[in-house]
Amino acid sequence: MASLDDLKKRIASVKSTQKITKAMKMVAAAKLRRAQENAEKGRPYSEKMNNIILNLSNGISDKENAPKLLSGTGNDKIHLCVVMTSDRGLCGGFNSNIIKKAKNYFAKIINEGKELKIITVGSKGNDQLKRGYGDKIIESISFKESKNANYFDADKVGKIVIEKFKAGEFDVCTIFYNQFKNVITQIPQAQQIIPLNNDEDENSSDESYEFEPDEDEILSNLLPKNISTQIFKAMLENSASEQGSRMSAMDNATRNAGEMVDKLTIEYNRSRQAAITKELIEIISGAESL
Repeated sequence: MASLDDLKKRIASVKSTQKITKAMKMVAAAKLRRAQENAEKGRPYSEKMNNIILNLSNGISDKENAPKLLSGTGNDKIHLCVVMTSDRGLCGGFNSNIIKKAKNYFAKIINEGKELKIITVGSKGNDQLKRGYGDKIIESISFKESKNANYFDADKVGKIVIEKFKAGEFDVCTIFYNQFKNVITQIPQAQQIIPLNNDEDENSSDESYEFEPDEDEILSNLLPKNISTQIFKAMLENSASEQGSRMSAMDNATRNAGEMVDKLTIEYNRSRQAAITKELIEIISGAESL
């Protein structure tokens, strides 16, 4: 049995941890409101961008000479996977859920005999993937110094992806992230961004438009921007999911710490009572022996 001094120190230590987890929960809750608003505002823009591109692609007369970002290279031998995780921990299963989704996709690609290349965005994803897929990681990106998800960071990733595509380093690009649903639920997503998957957008409109200049010229400018936009949307979803997961994890940790303090306090009181009883017995026994 632990001594009274040890129990006292453990109770003080758990209470200190409880204060930290409670503070982190409150900070995550404050950040979550803004991150959730940004994620919800970003969804209509990215969906509308996809709709416009799909409408433009339907108006292209010469499909064979369509922009490669839209139609692809004609092969699917080399797959580039952009795995987007956080740079900070203590957020429950947020990172591990994305990694699990990505690893299932990796196994499928490798089993089909295709080449796999990985770009990690976020240090936590890189830390987990480098153990089993270190030779597949061609670039690791971290935005630890950025306080919030922003378009400039997303555009940096988008430009890297486009440069590698133009250099012929891959045929298909897929991004992995968590879609925010609520504080409890974040859904891992795998979204193909190169070539654009026409089957992905169920809300695409069948309306036809007249464009000036022609479709090819608009697409050549719009497609690179769409890649950065989809990556930015994924960052916004990740940001909200991370704060929601952290808030939930810190709430659980705070409650667990409270339960542990209660158990340790009971154990401390019992040990103290036993020590007092023992001392009384020794005093009484000594008095009777005189």
